[in-house]
Amino acid sequence: MKDLSLHILDIVQNSIRANALTVTVSLIVDKDNYLHLSVIDNGTGMDKYQLERVKDPFFSTRTTRKIGLGVPLLAQKAEASGGFISVKSKEGKGTELLASFLLTHPDCPPLGDIPECAWMLMASSPGIRMIFKFKGAMNECEWDSDQIRTELGGIPLTEKEVMTGILEWFKLDFSNFKGNI
Repeated sequence: MKDLSLHILDIVQNSIRANALTVTVSLIVDKDNYLHLSVIDNGTGMDKYQLERVKDPFFSTRTTRKIGLGVPLLAQKAEASGGFISVKSKEGKGTELLASFLLTHPDCPPLGDIPECAWMLMASSPGIRMIFKFKGAMNECEWDSDQIRTELGGIPLTEKEVMTGILEWFKLDFSNFKGNI
C-alpha cells in the first residue's frame, strides 16, 4: 500500500467485517509535527490471542486466506518514519488503532486521496456511521455520514450530483487541513 488512504480503506474494512456500526477515522497533526491516524470502531473486538498477533503478517482471522498484511504493513511504515503503532481491543466492545508518523521523516508515507477514500467508504456502507475528523494547527473539520444522509433526505450518496458535491466539499476541507501540515 503506497499511501495512508489505502491503509485507511484496509483498516476500516476490518472494522466492517467486525460488524461495527460506527467507525471514526481521525488524522491529527500535533505540535511536534507528528501525524496521528486513529481508527476506532464498536465492532466485535479481538480476544487476547488475536490482539497479541495483530502485527504478525502470517496471522489472519479470515478463513479465505492465512495472511493479514494490513496492520503489519501499517506498523512497518509508522516505525520506519520515526513513529509507532498501538492497537487496543476488547471483545464485544470494539477496537482502537493508533498509528503515528513523523511528518518530516523521509519515509513518512503520503496521505493519498483521503476525500475519495472517505466518500467511497460512506457510499459503500449505508448501514454504518462513518466519521472522519481532521485537526491541524490552524483548523479542523469533520465529515459524518449520518449527518450527510439526514441532510440529503434519502437521496443516495451514489447519485452523480450528490457524489460530485460531496467530493468537492471533502476536497476543499481536506486541502485546508493539508495546508496546515
